[in-house]
Amino acid sequence: MKNVLELIDSFDQGGSERQAVELTKGLYHSGKYKVHVACLNDHGVLRTELEQIGFHDIPEFKLTRFYNLNGAKQVRRFAQLLRDLQIDVLHTHDFYTNIFGMAAAALARLKAPVASRRESSKRASHKRRVERGAYRVARAVIANCENVREQLIAEGVPQEKIVTIHNGLNTSRFAPRVDFNRAQAFARLGVNADPASKFVCIVANLRPVKDHETFLRAMQLVSHEVPDAAFLLAGEGELLESLQAIAAELGIGDRTFFLGRCRITEDVLALSEVCVLSSISEGFSNSIIEYMAASRPVVATDVGGAREALTDNTGFLVEPGDFRKVAEHVIYLLRHPDVSQAMGQRAQMRATKEFSAARQLKRVEDLYEQLLDLGRPATDI
Repeated sequence: MKNVLELIDSFDQGGSERQAVELTKGLYHSGKYKVHVACLNDHGVLRTELEQIGFHDIPEFKLTRFYNLNGAKQVRRFAQLLRDLQIDVLHTHDFYTNIFGMAAAALARLKAPVASRRESSKRASHKRRVERGAYRVARAVIANCENVREQLIAEGVPQEKIVTIHNGLNTSRFAPRVDFNRAQAFARLGVNADPASKFVCIVANLRPVKDHETFLRAMQLVSHEVPDAAFLLAGEGELLESLQAIAAELGIGDRTFFLGRCRITEDVLALSEVCVLSSISEGFSNSIIEYMAASRPVVATDVGGAREALTDNTGFLVEPGDFRKVAEHVIYLLRHPDVSQAMGQRAQMRATKEFSAARQLKRVEDLYEQLLDLGRPATDI
């Protein structure tokens, strides 16, 4: 049995970390490869999920900077681990693990190093140059949407190295439940709202790139046209206080609920009539496919892979920052529940067919197999 190692940055509740942990769990349960895990930082709530299936001693390679003696020492340590475990496939999942992992893979002369690009945001040119060096070591680079693939090609990564594999999701977790109890969901989330409210939600950590201010300005307009509308924001981050202040200034503070870190996202989606994502940059959004799997219509900014996800009339796309258009689409969906329901049903069917965890796992396993099979290129998949 071949040895695979998944190198994860940390176990914080972020999109890339969630995807890496879910893929690791899928590979473990599949049994096709012997799976190992290492990380750059061993903190975060997602670690518990790996411990539950037996990953208790996860090696940590903590960095202060890439370019110092500690960084070089950690790369050598990791390269030795790759040799000791006789790793056949190393899979890295983001900017930092790409650079660190591919440097160690080169030292260990690994057969099948696999890097990933999961973001469409711009980085400083010197950082992208360093990452391109990592891609030169990689046998394959996974892009999580065509938009990211096009960026990689524009940056000079050979097309034959790039494989597009969309994010995967346990879609059944978010499927509507016939036994769903709204009052119990309010209690679990700590929301003290009128149960008859029409909720609009956004699931995104409170960081500048998610542009919650656009969401809040749109919801102010929604509140004027739909008096019983209320708003749920699921996520944590450094912008909490400033966004609470903005909601108050806009006059919607009493109907806007900041839920913080939310482990019961399915409750948030089940309560919501419409789901929004207002990001100014994304790779392929986990939140969008969660919305779709929950059979909810989506209003999202046209960034990253949103256009690839929201086909077949499953949602509306708007330009980043256009809060008036966001409001227009949300108001329309709240006023036309039949349209909203039909759109949500189409979204759920598409998510189940195209963005399941099982589909993603199959494509990743196929990639590993083909890279290990007599050096066949990634584009043979």
